[in-house]
Amino acid sequence: MAAALDLPRSVLLALWLTASGEPDHVVAAVQADDEPHTVDADGDALALRDWVTWLGAPVDEVAVVLPVPGEPVAAPPAVSRDAVDAGECVLLRAGTRTVAAVPHVERFGSAYEPGHLVTWRAVPVPDWRTAVWAQVGTLEDAERDLRRGLLTATEALVSLGVERWRPDAADAIADVRDGALPERRLPRGVEGQRLRVLSSAARLRGIVALATQDDGGAVNTWQADQRATALREVDRVARRAMAAAATYLTRG
Repeated sequence: MAAALDLPRSVLLALWLTASGEPDHVVAAVQADDEPHTVDADGDALALRDWVTWLGAPVDEVAVVLPVPGEPVAAPPAVSRDAVDAGECVLLRAGTRTVAAVPHVERFGSAYEPGHLVTWRAVPVPDWRTAVWAQVGTLEDAERDLRRGLLTATEALVSLGVERWRPDAADAIADVRDGALPERRLPRGVEGQRLRVLSSAARLRGIVALATQDDGGAVNTWQADQRATALREVDRVARRAMAAAATYLTRG
């Protein structure tokens, strides 16, 4: 069985909030093996199911941002720092309500039996759509950029030679290469192009994660810096593509 590729919680929440009006389905897919998620809804503590019910899913429009330090952040100022710290944020419009939600994850347990406590901070924000438009490209752009990014990341892995100096690397690379999206956590009816972009972006981020774990064999500082710079750009492309695939906006 192919290993499941990793998708951020915000991506999963965005996909479900536009595809399903059934809160139980949303919660099951987003929580998965986490402890039950809670939502700090502007000071009120809610179960994730109750918050989704309050939103009235499916929502009208949704966007995902996956920011890192040093990059422009499309999230509204009220949540921009939280979004960068978490590496993700989901933005929603449900009727006249525009909301931003950021998951705060507390990890516990061991590497063999990990656990996660997740609290979403959800706050009302001004209309976020103009800022998102400036950063989210088309799915066609995303697919084209991903093809280039995959080539760059593959070349970096080859030059690093991780399979030669890390005994577990060959298996890890194969898992990422052959990985598949977790179907049971995805809503039905997501278009094929979105699924392709999500899968490619998740695979690319997995490759980048492997390539950046260590500098590897005998490389000089210049080579390490060049590779790190290239991989940061590849990760940026993958994050932007993943966000685009999880974003549903009404073009007007």
